[in-house]
Amino acid sequence: MPEPSVLASLVSGLTSGSIRIVDLTSPLSSSTPIIQLPPEFGQTATFELEEISRYDDRGPAWYWNNFRTGEHTGTHFDAPNHWATGKHLHDVASVPASRLIAPAVVLDFTAEAAEDPDFLVEVDHVKAWEADHGPLPRGGWLLLRTGWDDRSITQDSFLNADENGPHTPGLSVECARWVAQESPVIGLGVETVGTDAGRAHSFDPAFPCHSYLMGSDKYGLTQLRNLATLPPTGAVVIAGPLPIVTGSGAPARVLALVEG
Repeated sequence: MPEPSVLASLVSGLTSGSIRIVDLTSPLSSSTPIIQLPPEFGQTATFELEEISRYDDRGPAWYWNNFRTGEHTGTHFDAPNHWATGKHLHDVASVPASRLIAPAVVLDFTAEAAEDPDFLVEVDHVKAWEADHGPLPRGGWLLLRTGWDDRSITQDSFLNADENGPHTPGLSVECARWVAQESPVIGLGVETVGTDAGRAHSFDPAFPCHSYLMGSDKYGLTQLRNLATLPPTGAVVIAGPLPIVTGSGAPARVLALVEG
């Protein structure tokens, strides 16, 4: 009897439950936290639904809506052209589909972020993780768990801002450069509102995750949740952004496949 195909084995695993599907996506609504830039800059739009019809005289048998929001609202995918350093690289519709399904590892810094919301991951932190778990996956995702998804109930707690700006964890400048230019991963995924730390506006360069990742033809995933349910290694991430032509990013449904 022939061996089952790879796809048949995958379907069997999903059907039997030996492969779990974990939703890493935050629900998208008018209460979804959004980034706030200084007032002199343009601002992204809060998610809004506009009802077209709901089983009434506007459409007796159907319900549907128009929606309005920014490309970088909620759980979303950053394409290389989002930043000046990647302006001549892919828009979100041109990202190869083969890069939307990839292995992932989860680095857990929940304790550090709970103690210091401005905590920064350094290259040595990543190398220490690699010493315990093996190398970062080539062509995969580095997912940064900080426990920040627990704060997504309100805008204020999620942004955690004061008169000096937001205070959220992220990567140091050197770690952002290393992940973008020296590591084998295709992108960085975080639980916070953006891939950069809250105080990255004052770094050199400013917003180094965006600057280095986008300039290196790599990607970002933001406002993820449920990373606590993933193992350090072995998950496969499926990231499905809307293919907006010329778009710099898009809301995405992000799923993880996990054995066991």
